[in-house]
Parts: sequence; C-alpha cells; structure tokens
Amino acid sequence: MADPFPSRQEQTTVPSMPQRTQPDHNTSATAEVILGVDTHNDNHVAAVITALGAVAASRSFPTTMAGYHQLLAWACTFGTLRRAGVECTGSYGAALTRHLQAAGITVIEVNQPDKATHRRRGKTDTIDAQAAARAVLSGRATATAKTGDGPVEMLRMFKLAKSSASKSRTRRSTSSRPSWWPPTQRCVRRCQA
Repeated sequence: MADPFPSRQEQTTVPSMPQRTQPDHNTSATAEVILGVDTHNDNHVAAVITALGAVAASRSFPTTMAGYHQLLAWACTFGTLRRAGVECTGSYGAALTRHLQAAGITVIEVNQPDKATHRRRGKTDTIDAQAAARAVLSGRATATAKTGDGPVEMLRMFKLAKSSASKSRTRRSTSSRPSWWPPTQRCVRRCQA
C-alpha cells in the first residue's frame, strides 16, 4: 500500500522570518515621514516614524536655534517631512513650532498622553515623542498649532498689556500708604523713644 502522505518522507524547509531592516537614511528618499516631539525646557526629544507607523529613529536636541536647525535637518534625512506632532506648542514648544512652520511643515498640537496610557506603555520622553507622531498619523490629533500672529495674537497681547497695567496700578496703590493710615510697629517704637 502506498503512503497517503508522501510529503512526510521529503525534507521541507521553512523560510526564515523576515528580519527588520534599518531605515533608509538617504536624503533623497521620497517616502513621507512624520515627526513627533516631546518638548521640555532644556531639550526636545524627537522621533521620526514612517507612513506605516514604524519607528525610524529618535534623538534629543537642545532648545536653541541651532538645535531646531539640527532637529529639522535630521528629520528630513529619513524622507519627506510634511507633518509634525508637537506637545505644548503654546509653551515649551512655541519656538520650535514657529521654526517648523517657517520651514513649511504643518505642526499639529498633540495632547500629552493620559495616565492610563503611561501605565500601559511606560513613561519616557522617547515613548512620548513616538506617541505624538502616531497621534498625527492616526488622525487622533487634528488641531493645527497657533501661528503666533494675526488678530487673535494681537488681542492676546492687548489683554496681556491691560492685565499687566492693572496689576502694576494695584501694586502701586497698596504700597504707598495714606497719611491717616495707622502707623506700623517700627514707627510707634521710633516715636516712643
């Protein structure tokens, strides 16, 4: 009787699992990449992901104009950069946001991850930067960052000037005491001596 399973006798080879390849670090790459930035006072942590969501690289940059130039040049080496997700575009990330917008990059305001996400994934600056880029890629983050000019910014500056003048006036009026005000302890001691 013939063996109903002739393949048992033959040796079969299983192809190996595909290995993760290093990202193409070529400046002529045309694939779109997305930048994510976790902002801080002294340095910004940036992560670049591909359009498929794979992490290309991450790196830290100083919060100086030279650091912003380095960050943008570094991110562009991975492909075409059109969108960036930045945390805290109104405070720590304001200068970086202006720099990226001046370079023609669409900057998306990204909210910081909630505590439940931090518990599940951990809390590092690199993870936060990757999460910012993924929020832009998935469409969770859609708010375009403020440009810092225009009528809204002008009104904000007027409001800031008004509140500053009001505080100054209040401070000045409370610091100078009228003549009928009760004397302080120091004055009383000086008069008694």
